[in-house]
Amino acid sequence: MVNHQSKIHEQLLKISDEQKQQDCFTLLDLMAEITGKEPKLWHGQMIGFGSYSYKYNSGREGEWFLTGFCPRKNNLVVYIVAGFKAYDEILADFGVYKTGSSCLYINTLKDIKMDKLKLLIEKSVQHMRTKYNIKV
Repeated sequence: MVNHQSKIHEQLLKISDEQKQQDCFTLLDLMAEITGKEPKLWHGQMIGFGSYSYKYNSGREGEWFLTGFCPRKNNLVVYIVAGFKAYDEILADFGVYKTGSSCLYINTLKDIKMDKLKLLIEKSVQHMRTKYNIKV
């Protein structure tokens, strides 16, 4: 059996940028607190918490995490799986960031308001649990 936590800690300790490494450990704790789930490695470097199963109309099925993050060379990617359409109010004075469809790109946690990040992750996880009928 794979011990994801020790592999994740090993992976994060290899990050040479001390601020990014510290930010990753902060996200690790925050997401574990919010989801009540242990972290798991997904596709090599993505660190995800919880999971849900989906099936598209095309018949394609899969499994994905409820929330997660990935330390990349240029930034941190926080996965807000529910997307951002319903969260304009939270993002109004969030700080310095960019978004993709479900990716929140930040340089460092110092650039954003942590209380807003926590709320954003909580709302997204809550949305996904409701949408996919996931029992906590």
